[in-house]
Amino acid sequence: MKNFLSDFKKLIKLRLTLTVVFSASVSFLIGSKVQGDIIWVNWFILTIGGFLVTSAANGFNEIIEKDLDKLMLRTLDRPIPAGRMTTGQALVLSLFMGIFGTLILVKLNFLTGVLSVFSIFLYAFLYTPMKRKSPIAVFIGAFPGALPPLIGYFAAFDRPEISWIPVILFIIQFVWQFPHFWAIAWVLDDDYKRAGFRLLPTTKRDRTSSFLTVLSTILLIGVGFMPTIYGFGGYVYATITTICGLIFCWYAIQLHLQGNVLSAKKLMYSSFLYLPVVQLALLFDFIKK
Repeated sequence: MKNFLSDFKKLIKLRLTLTVVFSASVSFLIGSKVQGDIIWVNWFILTIGGFLVTSAANGFNEIIEKDLDKLMLRTLDRPIPAGRMTTGQALVLSLFMGIFGTLILVKLNFLTGVLSVFSIFLYAFLYTPMKRKSPIAVFIGAFPGALPPLIGYFAAFDRPEISWIPVILFIIQFVWQFPHFWAIAWVLDDDYKRAGFRLLPTTKRDRTSSFLTVLSTILLIGVGFMPTIYGFGGYVYATITTICGLIFCWYAIQLHLQGNVLSAKKLMYSSFLYLPVVQLALLFDFIKK
């Protein structure tokens, strides 16, 4: 049982899954502030459903890339390439989690369920195969990666209505993913090449790739102001997002100047901190309109 749990955590990419669920949960609480009350039962449903749907998407990703995972040092020990789990077993688990998770989320509202299915499709069946074809894979992957805030926000409502708030939450997370993905791609470029992945803007570690990374962090500073501009983010939030954005940008500039893996790692780690800090700042400094 212990070995199965260890393999299951690797199949679903537990840390990534928990990050996605956290993002959706924060957006749910923001949506709850808008509609006037936090329904904790619905938050629990979102958490369980979101965990299962994200786990399913990651499971499908590993099934599709099982032969490629054998080529990379960081993925050799995943359960399928290591031979501890068959493709059939992983497929059954992923299908179960995807179907059951979607059914759970549909109980909140239909739109939440549809967005969840859409995120699985985009991540597993569009982004995953595109990783070996073109750097545009990062652009494609940014869409399912930015859907958790939409899913979480709309889950707070019986009848969701489109407004600027969820759209802006989506935009912030969408833009954040470019420096985040590119920092990871820079760090893991040698390993990625073994599998033929093409994720850096120019497909290699060069000054053009690092320059585009700097530009993406500058853009992130701008979109980070949008909640305050549109009147639902306070000045405390604006201060925190500016500081975080400048630090993020500074690390990107260091990558551009130094062009080494160490500076890319610093940028990568700063990307891990940026999003939850900014999302929590917005949650606690949210101005109900």
